[in-house]
Amino acid sequence: MNPITLALLIFGIMLVLMAVRVPIAIAMFVAGATGYVSQTGWAPLASFLNTQAFARFASYDLSVIPLFILMGHFATQGGISKALFRFAAALMGRFKGGLAMASVLACTAFGAICGSSVATAATITSVALPEMKRHGYSGRLATGTLAAGGTLGILIPPSVPLVIYAILTEQNIAKLFAAAMVPGIIAMLGYVTAIAIYVRIVPGQAPDVDDDRETVTPALVLGVVPIAAIFALVFGGIYLGYFTPTEGAAVGAAATLLAALVKRELTWAKFAQCFYATAESAAMIFLIFIGADLMNSALALTQVPNQLAATVSGWGLSPLMVVTAILLFYVVLGAVMDELSMLLLTIPIFFPMVMGLDFGMPKESVAIWFGIMVLMTVGFGLLAPPVGLNVYVVNGMAKDVPISESYRGVMPFLVSDTLRTLLLLFFPGISLWLVKYIT
Repeated sequence: MNPITLALLIFGIMLVLMAVRVPIAIAMFVAGATGYVSQTGWAPLASFLNTQAFARFASYDLSVIPLFILMGHFATQGGISKALFRFAAALMGRFKGGLAMASVLACTAFGAICGSSVATAATITSVALPEMKRHGYSGRLATGTLAAGGTLGILIPPSVPLVIYAILTEQNIAKLFAAAMVPGIIAMLGYVTAIAIYVRIVPGQAPDVDDDRETVTPALVLGVVPIAAIFALVFGGIYLGYFTPTEGAAVGAAATLLAALVKRELTWAKFAQCFYATAESAAMIFLIFIGADLMNSALALTQVPNQLAATVSGWGLSPLMVVTAILLFYVVLGAVMDELSMLLLTIPIFFPMVMGLDFGMPKESVAIWFGIMVLMTVGFGLLAPPVGLNVYVVNGMAKDVPISESYRGVMPFLVSDTLRTLLLLFFPGISLWLVKYIT
């Protein structure tokens, strides 16, 4: 069997297993093991598994993932989201579509201490969706806004996918977080603008005037102080050099726990659930790591990734065209795979290819910029049909809204995502602006 045929067979096995609802980690593992054994035999596979699992999980940097996940669960179970939404609603309630805009702002703030798109979407939806329904917002706008706002959970640091990208490519986590700041803010402003335009050109989606709205009071401001303090503590400590990103994640988790205890909404049952949910999420991610490692090793043995890189280089395409093609591939792949699986499977293939191109920038800048571009694109996959994981999560919580209406609701935000991605693609300096201040 020639290498290209074998590589296609490996991918085919993985896709078939995924189609019959085999967990993605198992699908990758079985496909990778099949390809590995067919090239080397059983003994080398056993030796690889004997050493690779320890080598992967002995990495100190990996501990940042469960710590940031735990931080997000403390924020979710501690009732912090309610204070965020009430403050944002009071701030934006004077505008048409103000509650939808407030949901975006609340998702942004919650994402700054969560790092998970699905968790952000689900948490803010539980608070914001009943309020938007009560004030006469359409199910289309409400669910579309909350699904799109949830993607800010991974665009605004801390971001679990960005941490995984940093580990896979051996890049500085703090610099990647800094690079994501400005694009994340642009995403937030783009979503708010999309809402403002949408409610004016499509009638009946939001009330013209919201008379029943809170005003900004000292009590509401005081409610969001813990969020601002935690964000300043974690990222201020990281960028001022007081602790590493991993230590910052631990400090953030402890500070979020303290904030949740002060609010007196974290019961013993919720406290235990935070650790159970963190263990479940971390185990899923680490199993995907092993499956992706085995599959990528099997593909590396075929030499197809190297041949692909050489072929692409020989085409004479501009570097931007190559990156554009990769990003379009991520959009398509997002229809069948979640963001973490996409990163673990494809970054070992695409990253060396991109690093071999000449963008007229230092290699570290190229690596950071490409990471941000990938992050923006996998966020797109969380909304785009036919899957759109965030759309399914939010729609599942809005029992009376057809899934087709939710997909219609995310269309304005997908337009915003497309414009933002093009802006960051053609102007890398936007993503790299803050990085130059990180030593």
